[in-house]
Amino acid sequence: MCTSIISNRKKTIVGWNLDILDMEYQVIAEDDKVYIAVYDEKEGWLPLFGAGARGDFVAMPTCWPFDDRSNPKSTDSQNIIMLDIDLLLGRKTLDELKKIAEHQDISSVPGVTFQAQLSDREGNVLQIIPGQGYRYKEKPLYSVLTNFSPFKGDSEKHPWMGLDRYEKATAMLEAAEDTFDVEDCFEILKQTSQTVCPTVVSMVFDVGENTVYWCENREWEKIQKKVMIRVSTGGSGR
Repeated sequence: MCTSIISNRKKTIVGWNLDILDMEYQVIAEDDKVYIAVYDEKEGWLPLFGAGARGDFVAMPTCWPFDDRSNPKSTDSQNIIMLDIDLLLGRKTLDELKKIAEHQDISSVPGVTFQAQLSDREGNVLQIIPGQGYRYKEKPLYSVLTNFSPFKGDSEKHPWMGLDRYEKATAMLEAAEDTFDVEDCFEILKQTSQTVCPTVVSMVFDVGENTVYWCENREWEKIQKKVMIRVSTGGSGR
């Protein structure tokens, strides 16, 4: 269970709650990226969520209920996890991922529907739900993704779908002032944080300042900060 939000007002601010249970994770802050790595028994530590100094942000909530259309259909299917890692590490741009979503089949891992909400420095948003489709939003006022498919809405019920979190975050963003900033984003993350499947990292990205803020285990008074160094390498679309 996770919550991803993007706000485009005077500033572009991105927020992310990572809610996981019984999984190893670590927050890694490097000069050109800040990301959350999750341990996989086969692959080791995978950089799955976070911000890059180019201005991109990767959020990849699980989609509930599972939809078997997200299973790989062939060896030619593009894996959403690998695409997201490529964006996070600066090997592909959001524009390149948009073209892949337009023209190629994107799959998740067998038995789990991972979806993505991706953004760039301009505040453009790309949502990908493997097997169902994609949505591209050119600098929307705000965008929210929790754990249900935006293509299905509440037509299929699941206890982990996070419709309540979606509605709360959407209402807060709808009512937000033009001065919406890091502190306001943390308040939304606080209001949508979880304890049963606990929120282990809450992260906010001030895109214009190239600065990432985060706290762990809902310790809102212990926020850490990293100013990233912009780089020009990686990807061919910028």
